[in-house]
Amino acid sequence: MNKRETGAHYEEVAVEYLKQRGYHLLKKNYRCRQGEVDLICRDGKYLVFIEVKYRTSPRQGSGFAAVDAKKQRRISRVAAYYLLENQMGDETPCRFDVVSIDGQQISLIKNAFDYCG
Repeated sequence: MNKRETGAHYEEVAVEYLKQRGYHLLKKNYRCRQGEVDLICRDGKYLVFIEVKYRTSPRQGSGFAAVDAKKQRRISRVAAYYLLENQMGDETPCRFDVVSIDGQQISLIKNAFDYCG
């Protein structure tokens, strides 16, 4: 499997994990001029922008650690663009979650970071 295929596979694993927790998938791999976000879901009243990170070994660090400040800013810009494009106002409650897949262990951090404008 190449890198893109591996990423797509683990994004599907994350989708199934999230569905089991009540999330409703809206969009996969949303791309715009600002960048890309892996998943956009609904979780109750929240519109959730989700980054999925896979690590084969603990030597690579956790998937959570890979979502650094630069990545957070990019995801925030993508979220702002998505809201604008879909005519959703500032009153739309949003959240940024991270799904980390470390080997066979799947973890979710809800509200992993705040909007970085």
